[in-house]
Amino acid sequence: MPSHATCRLASPEEQIAAQHAVIARFESALWDGGFNASLLASYQSAWRRLETLIAARGGDRRHQFVLVIPVADSPAQLRRCLASLLELCRAFGYGGMRDGRFSKVSVILADDSEDAGLIAGNRAIAREFDAQGLAIDYFGIAEQLALMDTLAHVDLGSIVGTAPRDAFGHKGQAMMRNIAYLKLAQLQETGVPLLVYTLDADQQFKVKVETADSDVCAVNFFAQLDAIFSATDADVLTGKVVGDPPVSPAVMAGNFLDDVAGFLHEMAASDPAQPYRPNAANTSDADAAYHDMAGLFGFANPADAYRYRCNLAGTPSNADCFGDFAQRLKRFFHGEHPTRITWYRHQPARDSVQPARTVYTGNYVFRPRALSWFIPFAPLRLRMSGPTLGRLMKAELGDKFISANLPMLHTRTLDATGEAEFRPGVVTAADSIDLTDEFERQFFGDVMLFTVERLTALGFPQQALPGETLAATLDAVHAEMAQQYRARHAGIVKKLDALTRMLNDPARWWHAPAHAQALAQFRVFLDNMQRNFGAGSPGHACIASEEDWQRWRQRQLAALTRFHADRQVWDQALSALTPRG
Repeated sequence: MPSHATCRLASPEEQIAAQHAVIARFESALWDGGFNASLLASYQSAWRRLETLIAARGGDRRHQFVLVIPVADSPAQLRRCLASLLELCRAFGYGGMRDGRFSKVSVILADDSEDAGLIAGNRAIAREFDAQGLAIDYFGIAEQLALMDTLAHVDLGSIVGTAPRDAFGHKGQAMMRNIAYLKLAQLQETGVPLLVYTLDADQQFKVKVETADSDVCAVNFFAQLDAIFSATDADVLTGKVVGDPPVSPAVMAGNFLDDVAGFLHEMAASDPAQPYRPNAANTSDADAAYHDMAGLFGFANPADAYRYRCNLAGTPSNADCFGDFAQRLKRFFHGEHPTRITWYRHQPARDSVQPARTVYTGNYVFRPRALSWFIPFAPLRLRMSGPTLGRLMKAELGDKFISANLPMLHTRTLDATGEAEFRPGVVTAADSIDLTDEFERQFFGDVMLFTVERLTALGFPQQALPGETLAATLDAVHAEMAQQYRARHAGIVKKLDALTRMLNDPARWWHAPAHAQALAQFRVFLDNMQRNFGAGSPGHACIASEEDWQRWRQRQLAALTRFHADRQVWDQALSALTPRG
């Protein structure tokens, strides 16, 4: 009697390979023609099925992730960040769970808060999410001081600062990260490959998609990063951000005034009762379209103004959207760009890998051997520390420093207030907002960035350059940057004048009593623009001051001169902290 035909049972490896193919098909369909929300649950489920197959096979050698999250006086943003991490872990299941904990994901919460009540709140949030399966190590001021006490014999002041013990909060993201990196040096070797993932508390593990106009958990960050680091010899990978821009309002005022002027011109030519014209895809998809000086970074500035995307329900009128835009204007000073939102554009992560030149300090990942890189010049508290670090990494790491299309959602403001929860260098009093400190740190951060970029072309940091070369380069870049800022300032003053005249034209329909609140909000916006970017701007006066420049020059030149010594001291600290086998 003939025997029945039998089918060979696929091996675990074959089942896993087949499931990867299923995931690839789902991913292609999910993003075909834009984001297809109806497929998201199935896409996430396909990843969880893969995790089941990997667990059944055993011997999971994929990377473990330690997330470093600095936070300062921002419990609401921290909660939002951790909630997105929990959602990511549940949706895709990377690494599975063991004893009620996600087994391949843990968090070091580096608290740089100053307010005792907010510190207590951050501790409570850490406990809350720890109880839900996220292993969270709270690294507060007491723990930071205890760590630094073990390194009292090492002079780390030019890397982590010299804050007094009784005022150790609000050191800033760069110094806080450097202290957290020292803590990482204490981690015991487990035999499982490790990746360090550092992000900011105002970010989420989501992407902003234009077709659905929403924020979605649609990228399996951990699996994609594991695959890239498994397939390459990269030491450092940086992503970018979507949503709010990663830069200061100090370098966005010019183009936002263009957009506001474009909006008012459109409103002036419209019947307030008629429906607001919906947005198509928002103007051009230019890189760094939010930056007034995008050309400095090799990008083109879009020629056209960007239209405001009105998200009121139904079919809002022009007057409705005039009011909606008016109440969003103040968000600009807290880091949101109401017209130039960055949307996620899908490209398979592994296909997107390319050499990098900029570190996004709120979204980069590195192997433990890259702990040799600290955030440079941190005690200066300059903006642009990530791009500056990136130029140094590019010079020394070459193709071991990469970027990939793995952006995180960046949300600067809270819906309830329209303001950032905590933003160093921004002073608010009622409707008045003062950006002078942030403006100064932005300008001199740009000076440091482009000085370092030029120095790397001369062999820095691999080679120690003469002091005369450092000084001459710094002076030349400062002069050029000052000219860039002066030219931009002159343009902004003209734009402000024209916009103020147009807004205050009594013949415009928005002067009717029904629009009084919106008109008042526009005027508050223009008052703050005049205060921070107008002819009498204290920020511009500060960067034009020879006395201020000489003070900054001395500090920046000293930091550049000391960089090689800082690296030696850092290596000494890492060596002292690294556990001995």
